[in-house]
Amino acid sequence: MAGTPATELAHTAWPFVPSDVLVLLPIGSTEQHGPHLPLDTDSVIAEAVAQRAATALPAALVAPTLPYGASGEHAGFPGTVSIGHQALCAVLVEAVRSLALWAGRIVLVNGHGGNTATLDTTLRLLRTEGHDVAWTGCAVPGGDAHAGRTETSVMLHLAPDQVRLDVAVAGDTRPLTVLLPDLMAHGVRAVSPSGVLGDPAGASAAEGRSAIDTMVSAAVRRITAWTVDDRGRLTEPEHPPTSRESDHQVVRP
Repeated sequence: MAGTPATELAHTAWPFVPSDVLVLLPIGSTEQHGPHLPLDTDSVIAEAVAQRAATALPAALVAPTLPYGASGEHAGFPGTVSIGHQALCAVLVEAVRSLALWAGRIVLVNGHGGNTATLDTTLRLLRTEGHDVAWTGCAVPGGDAHAGRTETSVMLHLAPDQVRLDVAVAGDTRPLTVLLPDLMAHGVRAVSPSGVLGDPAGASAAEGRSAIDTMVSAAVRRITAWTVDDRGRLTEPEHPPTSRESDHQVVRP
């Protein structure tokens, strides 16, 4: 029922799983987010968006979050665990094929921009196979790239006990379009020794709550309209699927 707490697949016994149900699968990462945010930041955000979106969608299930992604650009930082594009693709393909045996529509809710290229490739394959699957991101218009004010605010709202503002530092604040060639060639550490791309200064839980509301509203709107572009991505219903906007994280296709 819309408006009720999200039903988590992991906590459901099989006789109570509805047939042809909508399943939301959060996709995150385990990677550095500067000295002040936890390694599971992307996973926390993706899971929160999926759970809150599910409460506004009829009879939706939220699958367990996939905590590993394609995070090779963060390999220079201890704690980062990246499974790479090929492994991520294989996991997503098999997960969707398995879900499709009993689920209806499947939505991958992505919290890490480095997963975008893999999602594009994987979703094209899966949709060619006939699966009713698409993906959507956790983007905030005007948000900074990585571990800056945007993500810090969101985490202050979702998991304030995991945020260490006392050690937060500003990173490289140049526009991502300027940074991207170096990021792709040499990784984040070559650009920002702290791992931050942006500036956490001014972050607040109130701003984070607003950002999450924006992400959730967009996800619900896109899922309800079910307008899918040639990348397998859900788009805003009022706009044709011609842009290549991507997630709020550092690496974009």
